[in-house]
Amino acid sequence: MRSRVCSGCDHWLLAAFLLPFALHLTTLAPSVTFYDSGEFITATQLLGSAHSPGYPLFLLFAKPFTWLPFGSIAFRVNLATACGAALACSALFLLVRQLLRDVACSDNEQFSDFVRNAAALAGSLLFASSPRLWLQTNHDKPYPLLAGMIALCFLFLLRWREEYLAGSERPAWWYGVGLLTGLASGAHQTIILLVPAWLLFVAVTELRLLLRIRELLLTAAFALAGGAVQLYLPLRAAAQPLQNWGDPSSLSRFLWHVLRRGYPEEPHLRDLSLLLKQLAGFSIPHEFGWIGLLFLVAGVVACWRSKRPFVLACGLALLGFWAVIVGFFNPRAESIFLTEEFYTPLYLLAAALIAVGLHAAISRGIGRAETPEHYGWQHRLLVLLFLLLLPLSQQAANYRANDQQRNYSAHDYAVNTLRSLPERTVLFTWGDSGAFPLWYLQTVERLREDVDLPHIPHLVFDWYREELPRLQSSFSTALQQGQTAPQLFRSLAGRLQAERPVLMDYSTRHSVDWGRREPVPQGIVFWLPSDGLPDAVFDVAGVWRLQTLHRITMNQGWLIDQDTEKAVMITAHSLLQAAEEVARRDRGGQEAGAMLDAVQRMVPSWGEAVTQLRRRYGLPLQGRDVLP
Repeated sequence: MRSRVCSGCDHWLLAAFLLPFALHLTTLAPSVTFYDSGEFITATQLLGSAHSPGYPLFLLFAKPFTWLPFGSIAFRVNLATACGAALACSALFLLVRQLLRDVACSDNEQFSDFVRNAAALAGSLLFASSPRLWLQTNHDKPYPLLAGMIALCFLFLLRWREEYLAGSERPAWWYGVGLLTGLASGAHQTIILLVPAWLLFVAVTELRLLLRIRELLLTAAFALAGGAVQLYLPLRAAAQPLQNWGDPSSLSRFLWHVLRRGYPEEPHLRDLSLLLKQLAGFSIPHEFGWIGLLFLVAGVVACWRSKRPFVLACGLALLGFWAVIVGFFNPRAESIFLTEEFYTPLYLLAAALIAVGLHAAISRGIGRAETPEHYGWQHRLLVLLFLLLLPLSQQAANYRANDQQRNYSAHDYAVNTLRSLPERTVLFTWGDSGAFPLWYLQTVERLREDVDLPHIPHLVFDWYREELPRLQSSFSTALQQGQTAPQLFRSLAGRLQAERPVLMDYSTRHSVDWGRREPVPQGIVFWLPSDGLPDAVFDVAGVWRLQTLHRITMNQGWLIDQDTEKAVMITAHSLLQAAEEVARRDRGGQEAGAMLDAVQRMVPSWGEAVTQLRRRYGLPLQGRDVLP
């Protein structure tokens, strides 16, 4: 029985899943990270709603992983993202194998089949090691899942075309594309940008097929059936989960949420320099290197002969993405990086074409070589080494940048923030990367549930204010018509200061003009200016004894991202100021010296500034170990 099971198993397809999954597992972050990670994890655990457009398919896909009996909830959702990326690599493998289905590199069919499978596997591993996909496996993103579904849609279209040209009518393949398109809308609406490409694919095969109204209507019906996944949003919103972004319980709020109306972009002029930067958001050399670009061109040439609809559809898809992302969204230079992840499905298609180009190159080499009487394992090994050289070099180049198995930066930064707070604090936050890990720790890991965490940019939304029940009475008196978020923050904070401790994070401290009244630091957070602060505020060193600092450093062992670097710099700068305050009160004290030791370990490049402080206050070269 075991032999029958093994004989029916596609070992190449299994390898196309397991190898990328194993690769991403070795670099998987163990906890929450910055960007949208904390918000996605919280929404998954609570079966709530994530930021617009809600991502219902991704949340439903990741939810079963939270039931695993090991690791934190954050790690389990990270694992779900890695699994989604591996599934996308498997779909890519099937797509490449279909593209090469009729291409033989020799008269030996078994050897030709081996080369086709090896080229498809190379494409899967190349996509797995691309910086964009690898980054998303550690930040709980839906785009790998979306990319895999798009690969399956192209696979279905290729299968339909093959059977249609052979004289067989199989519109079921169209219906499958429609169903997947509807489902994929629950991962991200950019799936809509692929619809013109698929229509072009059909038109290039035979133009009159676009007049088949019955098949087109049935395809649209299947798309609507798949799109029913969007009903998750109003159904769950009606249950009022703790994270209910946009509260899409009514039609108007559902459309507001799904159509991303909460992200208005102020009009601005665009010059040639900005346009070129926007277009460069999609960069093949960045993802696959210049050699990858050369093989991409070779793949386009090879596919042009027999799979021309696929090439044209890929080109139209890129133009469609540019038309919407560059032409319509027109992101500012500082916001371009936020749109780069939208191109993930296009990088999958590019990896498929590169794999075809690799196959074309090895086929030409085999054709020019002397044909042996028998293709042995030596020939297969040489073919495999050639085809895997590019993906393996990409893995070696990108591994360190994506190795986040020791990345506790967001977790520790959020824990330190919460440990700095008195009981029943109201902590105002500003930036998403600083706020989302706090949401995860409080809501999922149940840390400091006595604290309220109002996020200033969201205070203008009634659905968000409803998520803060303990502040409802203050909202009713502080809220005035037409207030901006900063104005509402000042009004609400003024009402709350008489009742509870009110603090703010570093981003809020430096996003609001405080005039002459400076906020008072407490760890890495700040008290709002007030005439009557508690005595505990002045125990500067005592706050830092509660912090977890040993993992917060610029020397992480991996190439840290912008938000991690910011968290390290904020912690080090706050600790440096605290150390100077402690030294000023107690000249020659060892506690200040220990704090400066921690600063220098966090940011070694600050060594000269730390040494100057030691000399100014007569501190010893090494402090005693009093900080964690």
